[in-house]
Amino acid sequence: MISASFDSTKTPLQDLLARADQGKLQLPDFQRGWVWDDERIRSLIASVSVSFPIGAVMLLETGGEHVRFKPRPLAGTHPRLGEIAPETLILDGQQRLTSLYEALLGTEAVETRDQKGKPIRRWYYLDMKKAVANDDDREDAVLSVPEDRLVKTFGGEIALDLSAPEREYAQDLFPANRIFQSAQWRQAYNRYWNYAPEKIQLYDSFEREVIKRFEQYQVPVIQLKKETPKEAVCLVFERVNTGGVALNVFELLTASFAADDFQLRDDWNVREQRLKSQHPVLRNLQNDDFLQAISLLVTQARRREAQAAGATPDNVPGISCKRKDILKLEVADWKHWADRVEDGFVRAARFLYGQKIFKARDLPYRTQLVPLAAIFVDLGKDGETEGARQKIARWYWCGVLGELYGSAIESRFARDLPEVVGFVRGGAVEPTTIQESNFQAGRLLTLRTRNSAAYKGLYALLMRDGARDFRTGEPIEAQTFFDDKVDIHHIFPEKFCKAGGIEPGTYNSVINKTALAARTNRQIGGRAPSKYLPAIEKAAGIDAARMDEIVRSHAIEPAQLRADDFWGFFAARAEALLKRIETATGKTIPREPALFRPGAKVETYDDGPEDWEDEDAIEEAAS
Repeated sequence: MISASFDSTKTPLQDLLARADQGKLQLPDFQRGWVWDDERIRSLIASVSVSFPIGAVMLLETGGEHVRFKPRPLAGTHPRLGEIAPETLILDGQQRLTSLYEALLGTEAVETRDQKGKPIRRWYYLDMKKAVANDDDREDAVLSVPEDRLVKTFGGEIALDLSAPEREYAQDLFPANRIFQSAQWRQAYNRYWNYAPEKIQLYDSFEREVIKRFEQYQVPVIQLKKETPKEAVCLVFERVNTGGVALNVFELLTASFAADDFQLRDDWNVREQRLKSQHPVLRNLQNDDFLQAISLLVTQARRREAQAAGATPDNVPGISCKRKDILKLEVADWKHWADRVEDGFVRAARFLYGQKIFKARDLPYRTQLVPLAAIFVDLGKDGETEGARQKIARWYWCGVLGELYGSAIESRFARDLPEVVGFVRGGAVEPTTIQESNFQAGRLLTLRTRNSAAYKGLYALLMRDGARDFRTGEPIEAQTFFDDKVDIHHIFPEKFCKAGGIEPGTYNSVINKTALAARTNRQIGGRAPSKYLPAIEKAAGIDAARMDEIVRSHAIEPAQLRADDFWGFFAARAEALLKRIETATGKTIPREPALFRPGAKVETYDDGPEDWEDEDAIEEAAS
């Protein structure tokens, strides 16, 4: 018989808060930093005061073998509670329980935020008269006052003073943090009013209509058992958590490693700073990318060990970087592989610079960094030769131009690592990514924005293969790329194309785009090529023959450009780009010549909005 992995019950709110106050109920360390605003806390108190549901909370029983998280007490509790081992941890409900604890049991003002997000500290009160008069809109009865308990007008005058208990009694305002310890406040309140019958009656009604509801309030609680595996905890949290810091495997491992006295987040922050500050192409690298690369190498090492020990094929573990495998990583795995993987990403960045990919936004697939870094780690010195670089480049461009790293990538990563390493070391079998790569000629027409991996890939490929800036004649290296603000721009300007009746779907395709410096693009403006080429020649002090040579470096036939022959240019450049793709991937592309002639039907295809400077505006201003 299979036992349930969780229990579901209702628990008095007062008991949950008392357990938090005793340190029996705490938070796992991945629960960080997000605070409810003042208005939501007031609404929460009002909901409990009329017995409205506030949602279930989810807890995790501690003491299991699968999940060990470093705990921390709820905000507002005594700091010494951190020395106590909790019985349960809050997976979902942190903000509700923390807000209620601080407002109803706290001895200090609640840390919250105003409507503009500014940090503030507040005490909460219940207006006894309003509370007993109106159950339908109890929020009007919940007051939020500043830390000094003085509510002031815009002119600075004191509108409400609750700085002493006697002032609370005088205003019939009950402090929310006395809701579960109300007897002493009631006695003092009655003495203050000299036991006036109407005040005794008011408090009796308030106690019946409000205080008792807090004391009897039941919270639905789902408690995961300590046997629950870490992967399930991660999955459950992602599906039920509606606020706070989004949980990922890195957050879970951070809390898990902290239980072994290792601060994963601190270690990663140092590595992240090094990688991103020194290598712009890695600026979008994420912590789970790093973990995936480690997982690939750890599981590959285990696979090799099993094979060396003579394990049968059925008992040999697979290579994987899926969540369940990452969550099995231990502190020792991180310490063994982290330096090597960091170096792997550095080598991956240098490889990309050689492919003329310099910035993170020009990187076709961030995800492809994961197997690339792992491949360099596994190859070691074998990955430093020119022959190795060529084979890795072929695999890389097959992935980019075949657009293979957009989905279902973990399984591809697991194949890439052993297959590419084997290929580089002389294996006869081509990696699956190379075998599956397939570029259709018509795709050139639908590559229109840098949101497509293949669009960014072609842009880099042209630079890699020697494209020179029209104006300076310089090849595009890292220094010139950044200094001259190189980007993707039209060859036949949009203004010219519109005047000639050419469809946007045609003139915006990658066939009519190339890498140019910002200053060069301004010189082009909206003019016809027959006008801007002589102007550039004159400004650059070069003759037509040299200009033609530069134009050819972009896979453009200069004669067609000088004749303003858009369709002749379009068909010839499409063919030239297909040849570049074939050379990069080692794959033959079937031709469809009719696609690149006047009147050809262009597929409607939306890659999404551009994320780069408005070249139309640049051309218009320049013209």
